[in-house]
Amino acid sequence: MSLIESIVARAQSCKQRIVLPESFEERTITAADKAIADGLAEIILIGNKAKVLEYADSLGLKHIQDATIIDPETSEKTAQYADLLFQLRQKKGMTPEKANELVKDPLYFGCLIIKSGDADGQISGALSTTGETLRPALQIIKCAPGITCVSGAMLLVTKTPQFGEDGVLVVGDVAVTPVPDEDQLAQIAVCTAQTAKSVAGFADPRVAMLSFSTKGSASHEVVEKVVNATAKAKALAPELKIDGELQADAALVPSVGAKKAPGSEIAGKANVLVFPSLEVGNIGYKLVQRLGQADAIGPILQGIARPVNDLSRGCSVDDIYKMIAITACQAMDAK
Repeated sequence: MSLIESIVARAQSCKQRIVLPESFEERTITAADKAIADGLAEIILIGNKAKVLEYADSLGLKHIQDATIIDPETSEKTAQYADLLFQLRQKKGMTPEKANELVKDPLYFGCLIIKSGDADGQISGALSTTGETLRPALQIIKCAPGITCVSGAMLLVTKTPQFGEDGVLVVGDVAVTPVPDEDQLAQIAVCTAQTAKSVAGFADPRVAMLSFSTKGSASHEVVEKVVNATAKAKALAPELKIDGELQADAALVPSVGAKKAPGSEIAGKANVLVFPSLEVGNIGYKLVQRLGQADAIGPILQGIARPVNDLSRGCSVDDIYKMIAITACQAMDAK
């Protein structure tokens, strides 16, 4: 069974309630139709029910009638959600009038459904920018306890089964925080390990904090940041198997790990890689993807109290379908 097949199977085993606020986007509603047909999740669409069903019918979709379709203009819970938004944001200048206006925005409405316990996760971005996706999530759902920054993980399915978990690696941050400080880097490590468990299905995440130095082979402030972040990650999650600073070869290759970091339980055995900055992470995963012909799945947003994921505006129906499954797996673990 491939990694995606296993993710889909886990999602099907315990169907979660996933909000797709971009109901009038062709790829999104087509992916929703397939997700419903396959029993992947309980799909919640935001919009006028008659218009959504009419749009689905025009595309030849057969299963959208089995989705929950909620119209912010007429929902009996709209006033309740608007009041919740006001209560959450009034210290930031939110007024009842502004809350009544924002609650009609599908991205805000979806996050309010989740905050109220009426849904488990949300996916948008086929039409919306990353900022438009993240803003209501951070304002309403907020970060998970002990976490102050959002980050993005990528699943790398490589052609080298001797590395990672039978060739699969989970890496972060590749999408959100450009220059994390020590505390943020520690949080990224903990969150990426959690993604490895909940999404990739790793029973035993082994986290390497990457640098251009291994165990003091070089001295620089950016190396010191990784060393300190490793200690802070251990304090945040004492049960986590983590080590650093490690060069990439020391993290992945047993013979190199044994030579450069003797005694390390992670060196040569890592299946989770944490990059010291977004620049390194984004460049690194794309090199592996293109030069190594690896499949890159994500980015998967992490650090939010309930899963909210962002799509590329160039995404395919299959990308959205996979992200529904991924978000469902995250939601199971977040409960």
